[in-house]
Amino acid sequence: MAAPDLRTVGGVQAALAGGRSVTEVVRRSLDAIEAGDGPLHAFNLVSRDAALARAAALDAAPANAPLRGVPFAVKDNICTRGIATTASSRILEDYAPPYDATVIARLAAAGAVLVGKTNCDEFAMGSSTENSAFGPSRNPWDPDRTPGGSSGGSAVAVAAGFVPFALGSETGGSVRQPAALCGLVGLKPTYGRVSRYGLLAFGSSLDQISPLAWTVHDAALVMNVIAGHDPADATSSPEPVPDYTAALDGRLAGVRLGVPRHLLRDGVDADLLALFDQAIERMRAAGAHVTEIELPHARFAIPVYYLVATAEASSNLARYDGVRYGHRSPRSDTLRHLYDRTRDEGFGPEVKRRIMLGTYVLSAGYYDAYYLKAQQVRTLIRRDYDRAFETVDAVALPTTPTPAFRLGEKVNDPLQMYLADVFTVSANLSGLPALSVPCGLTPARLPVGLQLIGRMFDESTLLRVGDAYERERGPMPPPPARP
Repeated sequence: MAAPDLRTVGGVQAALAGGRSVTEVVRRSLDAIEAGDGPLHAFNLVSRDAALARAAALDAAPANAPLRGVPFAVKDNICTRGIATTASSRILEDYAPPYDATVIARLAAAGAVLVGKTNCDEFAMGSSTENSAFGPSRNPWDPDRTPGGSSGGSAVAVAAGFVPFALGSETGGSVRQPAALCGLVGLKPTYGRVSRYGLLAFGSSLDQISPLAWTVHDAALVMNVIAGHDPADATSSPEPVPDYTAALDGRLAGVRLGVPRHLLRDGVDADLLALFDQAIERMRAAGAHVTEIELPHARFAIPVYYLVATAEASSNLARYDGVRYGHRSPRSDTLRHLYDRTRDEGFGPEVKRRIMLGTYVLSAGYYDAYYLKAQQVRTLIRRDYDRAFETVDAVALPTTPTPAFRLGEKVNDPLQMYLADVFTVSANLSGLPALSVPCGLTPARLPVGLQLIGRMFDESTLLRVGDAYERERGPMPPPPARP
């Protein structure tokens, strides 16, 4: 019998059922991080002592918990009590929250073991992790390339085999995009499905905590734990949470997929588009009904997103003033100087850029022309999806327009960097669930993703379709071993 695959949640569960101790599994994860994370920089912080103590406690008092003994990592913008939570920013470099985010508490109650905090673009603002104050993460498939962002460190942690799953956050594609570029599954839940309590806010009407994993089944297992109403989050939905794993029946017969071909005519890498087309044909051959649909306002998604998101960022990041927590400039002799110098010293250039853009679009004389208009077009984008779902069960798109690009390639061209999110931002603007599943490797051996967007609170259909496609596709290989 083959040994369990410890890259996956299911593999860890099988190993534990076969007699391995939690301590053994967790130590393996920690040792892999120590041996392999140096050149990749998935982690900002590793909690070795705390993780081993937690593992020993689980071994001493075995319990029937759904994720007992499974190591995981979490993006460094999700609060962990007593453990530094920096958002990869100098302004929070020494900040340790006094409380756990709701998702952390739920995973702890389910028996999972936190091993560390992962690198990200500063305050989740970016698509490559190059905006981290602590340096970029690198893609395990090709360390000269980005793993994507802003949850790049979480994607690297899973793709490199350090942990079976990790949590990231989504504002405009920050889990699906790195999932696609690193050959992983990434699920953005419906807005309100997973509590945002303890997530450092970027865009409050867009943000959603999301899992990354090797398989759809693993993502479903994690969703079973983290989804559900939370009284601490006013935007959390009371919608009942199903057993997501129960939906994974392996069937594509009768599924109705809509493909907006008009969005794929320009700017999409030819090798990536060929793999997307192969994935669609594979699902058609397995019984799915594929039709072409129109999303007339989707072409406005990028400008709408970068108006709404920056406006909300401008408001949310005003709290970092050097008074209550985080960095405080020592060069301040007046309150005005304290604010100005603290923020100038603490924030990086991309965060400053977005604060300035957001403040501008919210300012008198420009609010109606920019922010209000963006919100109106946002409604039109959502209505396009509502009309599409009258005839299809899910919308299929590539997750990204290109495979992973080289580090440094776009960092000085913000517009080109923003366009990396062209296929993902509309799901955030609409509050809809969306899933990215690997759909193969390009001739350069770079992974790309198939994206499925579904109805509100219908993650079950996305997971069912993604799991069935995954079975048709067969196993994805791991990244190549490197010295």
